[in-house]
Amino acid sequence: MVTWIIGLSGSGKTTLAEQVLLDLKKRGSNAVIVDGDVARELWGNDLGYDLESRRKNAQRICRLCQFLDNQGFDVVCAILSIFPDSREWCRQNLSSYYEVFIDVPVSHVMERDAKGIYSKYENGEIKDVAGLDLKFPIPESPDLVINNSGTRNMLLNYSPHIVDAILKNK
Repeated sequence: MVTWIIGLSGSGKTTLAEQVLLDLKKRGSNAVIVDGDVARELWGNDLGYDLESRRKNAQRICRLCQFLDNQGFDVVCAILSIFPDSREWCRQNLSSYYEVFIDVPVSHVMERDAKGIYSKYENGEIKDVAGLDLKFPIPESPDLVINNSGTRNMLLNYSPHIVDAILKNK
Protein backbone atom coordinates (compact mmCIF):
# COMPACT_ATOMS: atom_id res chain seq x y z
CA MET A 1 0.00 0.00 0.00
CA VAL A 2 1.34 3.41 -0.94
CA THR A 3 -0.07 6.61 0.50
CA TRP A 4 0.89 9.58 -1.66
CA ILE A 5 0.75 12.84 0.32
CA ILE A 6 1.06 15.77 -2.07
CA GLY A 7 0.96 19.55 -2.01
CA LEU A 8 3.06 22.66 -2.41
CA SER A 9 6.33 23.17 -0.56
CA GLY A 10 5.42 24.18 2.97
CA SER A 11 1.95 22.64 2.85
CA GLY A 12 2.68 20.13 5.63
CA LYS A 13 3.37 16.98 3.60
CA THR A 14 6.35 15.78 5.61
CA THR A 15 4.80 16.78 8.93
CA LEU A 16 1.68 14.74 8.19
CA ALA A 17 3.62 11.83 6.65
CA GLU A 18 5.79 11.50 9.75
CA GLN A 19 2.71 11.38 12.00
CA VAL A 20 1.00 8.82 9.75
CA LEU A 21 4.15 6.69 9.87
CA LEU A 22 4.22 6.81 13.69
CA ASP A 23 0.53 5.95 13.92
CA LEU A 24 0.89 3.09 11.43
CA LYS A 25 3.79 1.60 13.38
CA LYS A 26 1.78 1.84 16.62
CA ARG A 27 -0.83 -0.34 14.91
CA GLY A 28 1.75 -2.93 13.87
CA SER A 29 2.28 -1.90 10.27
CA ASN A 30 5.55 -2.57 8.49
CA ALA A 31 5.69 1.02 7.29
CA VAL A 32 8.36 3.27 5.79
CA ILE A 33 8.46 6.87 4.69
CA VAL A 34 9.70 8.21 1.38
CA ASP A 35 10.20 11.97 1.31
CA GLY A 36 10.87 13.78 -1.96
CA ASP A 37 13.67 15.92 -0.48
CA VAL A 38 15.32 12.94 1.20
CA ALA A 39 15.09 10.91 -2.01
CA ARG A 40 17.04 13.64 -3.81
CA GLU A 41 19.77 13.32 -1.17
CA LEU A 42 19.68 9.51 -1.41
CA TRP A 43 20.58 9.75 -5.09
CA GLY A 44 23.36 12.26 -4.43
CA ASN A 45 21.52 15.49 -5.26
CA ASP A 46 22.33 14.87 -8.92
CA LEU A 47 19.22 16.61 -10.24
CA GLY A 48 18.20 20.24 -10.47
CA TYR A 49 14.73 21.71 -10.13
CA ASP A 50 13.92 22.31 -13.79
CA LEU A 51 10.95 20.44 -15.21
CA GLU A 52 13.03 17.60 -16.74
CA SER A 53 14.93 17.00 -13.48
CA ARG A 54 11.71 17.08 -11.48
CA ARG A 55 10.18 14.50 -13.83
CA LYS A 56 13.19 12.19 -13.43
CA ASN A 57 13.02 12.55 -9.65
CA ALA A 58 9.30 11.77 -9.68
CA GLN A 59 9.95 8.64 -11.76
CA ARG A 60 12.62 7.51 -9.31
CA ILE A 61 10.28 7.99 -6.38
CA CYS A 62 7.44 6.14 -8.12
CA ARG A 63 9.76 3.19 -8.80
CA LEU A 64 11.16 3.24 -5.26
CA CYS A 65 7.64 3.15 -3.86
CA GLN A 66 6.79 0.25 -6.18
CA PHE A 67 9.92 -1.61 -5.05
CA LEU A 68 9.00 -1.18 -1.37
CA ASP A 69 5.31 -1.93 -2.01
CA ASN A 70 6.24 -5.18 -3.75
CA GLN A 71 8.13 -6.22 -0.61
CA GLY A 72 5.07 -5.72 1.58
CA PHE A 73 5.86 -2.35 3.11
CA ASP A 74 3.21 0.27 3.71
CA VAL A 75 4.81 3.31 2.10
CA VAL A 76 3.97 6.86 3.15
CA CYS A 77 5.32 9.18 0.48
CA ALA A 78 5.54 12.96 0.92
CA ILE A 79 6.10 14.47 -2.52
CA LEU A 80 5.32 17.65 -4.43
CA SER A 81 3.90 15.53 -7.27
CA ILE A 82 3.39 18.04 -10.08
CA PHE A 83 2.93 15.39 -12.77
CA PRO A 84 -0.56 13.93 -13.13
CA ASP A 85 0.88 11.07 -15.21
CA SER A 86 3.05 10.02 -12.24
CA ARG A 87 0.00 9.81 -10.03
CA GLU A 88 -1.78 7.78 -12.72
CA TRP A 89 1.24 5.48 -13.00
CA CYS A 90 1.00 4.88 -9.24
CA ARG A 91 -2.70 4.06 -9.48
CA GLN A 92 -1.97 1.53 -12.22
CA ASN A 93 1.24 -0.06 -10.90
CA LEU A 94 1.02 -0.21 -7.12
CA SER A 95 -0.84 -2.86 -5.12
CA SER A 96 -2.99 -0.15 -3.55
CA TYR A 97 -2.77 3.62 -3.77
CA TYR A 98 -4.27 6.29 -1.51
CA GLU A 99 -3.82 9.92 -2.53
CA VAL A 100 -3.96 12.76 -0.01
CA PHE A 101 -3.85 16.32 -1.31
CA ILE A 102 -2.93 19.01 1.19
CA ASP A 103 -4.54 22.13 -0.21
CA VAL A 104 -3.03 25.38 0.99
CA PRO A 105 -3.25 28.76 -0.73
CA VAL A 106 0.09 29.90 -2.15
CA SER A 107 -0.10 33.00 0.06
CA HIS A 108 -0.12 30.76 3.17
CA VAL A 109 2.87 28.64 2.15
CA MET A 110 4.74 31.81 1.19
CA GLU A 111 4.13 33.16 4.71
CA ARG A 112 5.32 29.89 6.29
CA ASP A 113 8.34 29.52 3.97
CA ALA A 114 10.07 27.04 6.30
CA LYS A 115 12.78 26.23 3.73
CA GLY A 116 13.22 29.77 2.43
CA ILE A 117 12.19 28.71 -1.08
CA TYR A 118 9.63 31.43 -1.61
CA SER A 119 11.83 34.26 -0.36
CA LYS A 120 14.65 33.03 -2.60
CA TYR A 121 12.23 33.10 -5.52
CA GLU A 122 11.06 36.61 -4.69
CA ASN A 123 14.69 37.76 -4.45
CA GLY A 124 15.45 36.30 -7.88
CA GLU A 125 17.85 33.70 -6.48
CA ILE A 126 15.93 30.67 -7.80
CA LYS A 127 13.28 29.83 -10.35
CA ASP A 128 11.08 26.80 -11.14
CA VAL A 129 9.09 27.05 -7.92
CA ALA A 130 5.87 25.04 -7.98
CA GLY A 131 2.85 27.24 -7.50
CA LEU A 132 4.68 30.35 -8.72
CA ASP A 133 6.51 30.14 -12.05
CA LEU A 134 6.04 26.36 -12.31
CA LYS A 135 2.47 25.14 -12.64
CA PHE A 136 1.10 22.97 -9.84
CA PRO A 137 -1.82 21.02 -11.31
CA ILE A 138 -4.47 20.41 -8.66
CA PRO A 139 -5.14 16.64 -8.42
CA GLU A 140 -8.37 15.66 -10.14
CA SER A 141 -9.40 12.76 -7.94
CA PRO A 142 -7.54 12.54 -4.63
CA ASP A 143 -8.92 10.15 -2.04
CA LEU A 144 -8.71 12.86 0.61
CA VAL A 145 -8.37 16.65 0.42
CA ILE A 146 -7.10 18.47 3.49
CA ASN A 147 -7.30 22.25 3.75
CA ASN A 148 -4.24 23.12 5.79
CA SER A 149 -4.77 26.79 6.43
CA GLY A 150 -5.00 26.10 10.15
CA THR A 151 -2.68 24.89 12.87
CA ARG A 152 -0.23 22.01 12.90
CA ASN A 153 -2.49 20.10 15.30
CA MET A 154 -5.45 20.51 12.97
CA LEU A 155 -3.36 18.90 10.21
CA LEU A 156 -2.17 16.06 12.42
CA ASN A 157 -5.77 15.29 13.42
CA TYR A 158 -6.15 13.74 9.95
CA SER A 159 -3.59 11.03 10.69
CA PRO A 160 -5.96 8.50 12.34
CA HIS A 161 -8.38 8.80 9.39
CA ILE A 162 -5.54 8.19 6.91
CA VAL A 163 -4.21 5.24 8.93
CA ASP A 164 -7.68 3.68 9.03
CA ALA A 165 -7.96 4.08 5.23
CA ILE A 166 -4.52 2.50 4.71
CA LEU A 167 -5.27 -0.50 6.91
CA LYS A 168 -8.72 -0.92 5.35
CA ASN A 169 -7.36 -0.84 1.77
CA LYS A 170 -4.60 -3.41 2.30
